[in-house]
Amino acid sequence: MRRLAILGFSDRRKTMFRFDRHVVAEWRNALFKETSVLIGVLSAVMLSACDSQSGDAAGKQSEAASHVSSSPQTASDTDISLALEPAQLDWVGEKIFQNECAGKLECLVHWNKGEAFPSLGIGHFIWYPKGVDGRFTESFPKLIQYMVQRQASLPDSLVGLDPFDAPWPDRDAFLQAKNSPRLAELRQFLAGTQGLQAEFIFRRARESLEKVVQAAPEPRREEVRARLVDLSATPGGVYALADYVNFKGEGIAPAERYQGKGWGLLQVLLNMEAASDRPALDKFREAASYVLTRRAQNAENPIERERWLPGWLRRLESYREPPEVTSR
Repeated sequence: MRRLAILGFSDRRKTMFRFDRHVVAEWRNALFKETSVLIGVLSAVMLSACDSQSGDAAGKQSEAASHVSSSPQTASDTDISLALEPAQLDWVGEKIFQNECAGKLECLVHWNKGEAFPSLGIGHFIWYPKGVDGRFTESFPKLIQYMVQRQASLPDSLVGLDPFDAPWPDRDAFLQAKNSPRLAELRQFLAGTQGLQAEFIFRRARESLEKVVQAAPEPRREEVRARLVDLSATPGGVYALADYVNFKGEGIAPAERYQGKGWGLLQVLLNMEAASDRPALDKFREAASYVLTRRAQNAENPIERERWLPGWLRRLESYREPPEVTSR
């Protein structure tokens, strides 16, 4: 059972957030000063190969190894920073919201057909009901813990929840409560805390990189680090890393496999084209397309091939460098 430690809220009147772009902009400007310390700390971020071992992948491995060894400076000597200007961070948050919800506020609390859990917030964070122990990593309780640390005022319906399980046992119960005050309050809360959710996604991606590197096969760690160095050098690459970790995870959880093949960030990095002068973001996008198509083909549920895969591939097309953005 999941319990959430929420201290200092039960005796306090909760004030609901209102979504105000100017307030969010001020928060992001303040956040940027903090981010340069928190995010610049990323030393030697790493990721390497995992489970895509076709004959073609074996050729990629030997070719990439020779490429890394011939470099005058190895990737392990290079610091990797996921740093963005305030306007770029704003752009990343908006892109993720578009990816998950098409910018629609009603989608902030949603239950997809064919899934055993609701998805909440701009990142569609997973929240399991009582008794459901799914293969996918649950993230909504961690988001709420982070919001408590950031002193966000929570709705009463979340503060009094113990254990911290989704209060709807299944999708039918959720749909029956669609217009309830509880869901309206939760939706309003999530609409008003989009900035904190974007920060949570960004930090989660940063913290995931070390885990992914350590999970990679040792012979390919330098190769993965080099790819992360390239991706982290541009706003589009940072966006792709943050969005993909939120979207499909790190790729290190043993349960997140179909027929022994994963689909997370680790698997994408392992399947990137090894030797090429093409932009790293283009190679990342193509590798992600391969990994997600393989997942859909290996899935038992045909909904993944027939309904979900086309949307996943459209999402990957957003992994491109942004137009020039300026601070508001």
